[in-house]
Amino acid sequence: MAITLTPVALERVQRFVEQTPGTLGLRFGVTRTGCSGWGHVADLAREQRDGDTVFEYQGVRIYVDADSLALVDGTEIDFARQGLGETFLFKNPNATAECGCGESFTTAVDAA
Repeated sequence: MAITLTPVALERVQRFVEQTPGTLGLRFGVTRTGCSGWGHVADLAREQRDGDTVFEYQGVRIYVDADSLALVDGTEIDFARQGLGETFLFKNPNATAECGCGESFTTAVDAA
């Protein structure tokens, strides 16, 4: 099991963590959303919660809740500029389909 970050995403997360007092690392998971079912969620982790699995990637701790773990295992997190904004991008090997706008995804388990 693992979550990885591209070099640019790693740098961005390190900067967020360093600039935000009380931050432990990155919180990563999914939430029910959109037309396909699941949406990725990335935020700063300020506490370790019961059931969290904690990955460490090149000095950055990544906290994943138990309900999200099977859906995000193996995901590579990237960071990119898109138009005038910036966003995290997710290469999730568990996603078997995405909605047209790319905001949500479906897994093989959802399709069954």
